[in-house]
Amino acid sequence: MLLSLSDLVPGSLENIIQLFFALMGAYAAAFWFGLVIWTFRDIQKRSRDAVVQVLATLLVLFTGVLGAVLYMILRPPDTLAETYQRTLEEEAILREMESSPSCPQCQHVVEADFVRCPHCGAGLRKRCAACDHPLDIRWEICPYCGADQVERPTSSPAHADSEAVAVGPTTTPNN
Repeated sequence: MLLSLSDLVPGSLENIIQLFFALMGAYAAAFWFGLVIWTFRDIQKRSRDAVVQVLATLLVLFTGVLGAVLYMILRPPDTLAETYQRTLEEEAILREMESSPSCPQCQHVVEADFVRCPHCGAGLRKRCAACDHPLDIRWEICPYCGADQVERPTSSPAHADSEAVAVGPTTTPNN
């Protein structure tokens, strides 16, 4: 059976209107189905919770465009990949901050072997009396030479003055 041109082109206005509504209905159904699929794929990128994924998909499935609008309002703002990327960036920044020492008083970055902060003058380290290595102020023993770093009363006032200068804060003139 061959179809002729008269079979494909409707002859009356009623047939044209029926064809128009049939095509619009097919388009609306395809659009609705596409919204459901898009919602399902989008919520999978934004949440690992299976219950949330099902509820979001059912919301759009049963309410159509209004459900899609509501989903767009309520959905998580970031995808899982974006959240993971931001977490990696934050961890890298924290690692960088931890790897570079900072002054406990003014928070400026200082070198690991600085004895004093060049910005505020706070004592950061003391020097070992035996080997002259820079040491953390809290250390009681030098890890380089094993010398005892606990302050004891000495009979030499010059030695006590030099250690007080290395540990105590100094004042800097204001320009």
